[in-house]
Amino acid sequence: MPMRLSWLAVPVLNTLFQFFVKHGAEGLGDAGVEGWLWQALSSYWILAAVAVEIACFFIWMNVLAELDLSRAFPLSGISYVLIIATGWFVFGEKVVALQVIGSGLILAGVWLIASANVETEDHGDWHAKRDGLQSGAGKDG
Repeated sequence: MPMRLSWLAVPVLNTLFQFFVKHGAEGLGDAGVEGWLWQALSSYWILAAVAVEIACFFIWMNVLAELDLSRAFPLSGISYVLIIATGWFVFGEKVVALQVIGSGLILAGVWLIASANVETEDHGDWHAKRDGLQSGAGKDG
């Protein structure tokens, strides 16, 4: 699978996982802990959620093998936006203005992080400050 499709697959599969768990949870009755556990383990929705989560885990491992963690992890934030949209579109959940604004901020943040070019930044001052902190310079004493 091409790397860019892997990036997109992770939030889509996370959303699908939540969709399946929601359907599975709606089908669970009040049967006590043992009965509830048996219902969950025999629910096709819950089993589909587990299968999707396992597939997502292996795709995520491939993404992490190719990207820095600081650049890969924010991509998972897209899941929040997709889950809000799924809740509205599939389950008829109400979406309020703050959720729309927050979703826009999440997408903007993911875009900024993904488009940041770490290689072109000048780290000279940072390295000097870091080395000074490690050597104990600047401590009150």
